[in-house]
Amino acid sequence: MDTTVELMLERVQDRGGYAARQQAAGVVQSVLEVLGAHLVGDDRTDLAQLLPLPCSPLLIDVVPASEPLTPTGFVEAVAARDDLEVGQARRAVTAVLTTVADVADDALLRRILTQLPPGHAGLFGRTDPV
Repeated sequence: MDTTVELMLERVQDRGGYAARQQAAGVVQSVLEVLGAHLVGDDRTDLAQLLPLPCSPLLIDVVPASEPLTPTGFVEAVAARDDLEVGQARRAVTAVLTTVADVADDALLRRILTQLPPGHAGLFGRTDPV
């Protein structure tokens, strides 16, 4: 995948059904910051290296979460950050995380899903952990 910021935003905009690129950029920021707070170590930095350069700090420069989030909790955290309804937040989360899954190979995605509580695979557009 071409990992330019513009291509990433285009994919999120298309997948999320956003009218404006700015909306896509906002949800990318929120979702990556929530994800980054729940990943540690090489998995987080390996993923950050695969994303467009401006996205790396969104994953890395966040305070680690004190508790893991269920998939529903993950969506609710994004909803709270952006003052969205849960359905809108779920659309944002899946638009961003399926785009993230496009750049991660199966091994990295498996390691990421291992760090998260069960059930997150669906948010990445997978039916089962890879």
